[in-house]
Amino acid sequence: MTPLTVCTAVPPRPTESFAVGLLRRMLEIPSPSYEEGPLADFLVHSMRELGLDARVDEAGNAVGRIDRGGPGAADGPTVMLLGHLDTVPGEVPVQARDGLLYGRGAVDAKGPLAAMVCAAAAADRFRGRIVVVGAVEEETPLSRGAVHIGRTHPRPDALVIGEPSGWDTTVLGYKGKLDLVYEVEVPATHGSNPEPKASELAAACWAELLDLLGPGAGHGSFDTPGPTLESVTGDLVTARAEISVRVPPGFDHEDLVARLTERVPLGRVEVVNAVRAVRVRRTDPVARALAAAVRRRGVRPGAKVKTATSDMNTLAEGWQIPMATYGPGDSRLDHSDREHVVLSDYLRAIGVLTDALHELSETLRPAPPGAARSEPTPGDDDD
Repeated sequence: MTPLTVCTAVPPRPTESFAVGLLRRMLEIPSPSYEEGPLADFLVHSMRELGLDARVDEAGNAVGRIDRGGPGAADGPTVMLLGHLDTVPGEVPVQARDGLLYGRGAVDAKGPLAAMVCAAAAADRFRGRIVVVGAVEEETPLSRGAVHIGRTHPRPDALVIGEPSGWDTTVLGYKGKLDLVYEVEVPATHGSNPEPKASELAAACWAELLDLLGPGAGHGSFDTPGPTLESVTGDLVTARAEISVRVPPGFDHEDLVARLTERVPLGRVEVVNAVRAVRVRRTDPVARALAAAVRRRGVRPGAKVKTATSDMNTLAEGWQIPMATYGPGDSRLDHSDREHVVLSDYLRAIGVLTDALHELSETLRPAPPGAARSEPTPGDDDD
């Protein structure tokens, strides 16, 4: 891995016009999953323009770093800001209208990532190291970009994940996710034969899963599992069902798979991916810093949990450090044909992130090499 050199020059502070132009250009560069290369190259160029040392890593992530505070910077904390480069497929024409900026990824999640880049450059009172990551393949089951960062990058002292929370709100947790595939093959037979058909067995697998999860399962609550039948294909001889289950903290993945396997002996249940839920308290240092920055703007800060999954789940499995999720945008617009961000909210979010970085610089102390960090603690008052 090629090391990043330390930036010693005073970086330029991004103006509002630069910030808006950065986001617009990011939206103009299509970056569906597995095709993030052009956007990664552009983001590296933009981070260098703002004074960060930046490169594309082995996984295709855009990674920038800035050390602030002169010779004493090494004694300060390392804070990582990680968003994702990729979007779902589909075009939303890029246009600015009535204070809104439209484009695929404006909310999920180029807006949050652009805000992070600008905040890293603007946080001139920060003493320590800021690392900005534009990760690849977050919109895919395996989150390869975040997994690579977790395996290869030195563990930071704090982490902010860039996803739409609303500029005045912090996300404290996400459900986990269990991706399953059920496949079955039976001998060919006439449709009137009483022997079970592959298509019927696939339908029965879905019914058995629902029975195991119980009548309270659904996507309306953070504390209950939420199943989705993603697809069913097949015929009388072969069939395949793809199933996703969003799971709450403490959910036993292995037990569910074992019990489902017992109930469908004629087929095979395969675990494609399993990511555990994550949830932190409002008193987490990152959540507290973000809330304080919102409060300075005369607004009561909000906090919420989400029933989806993000790179916060992925990195929490290996990094037991302070963390939370933040970014401008209304998550109800994720993946929609109306995807847009309110430009004033985007600019406010840059200010919130900048102030939060300043506070984290003062309140965090870097852990000695090899020392254990405190684990994000599940909360009971964060909805």
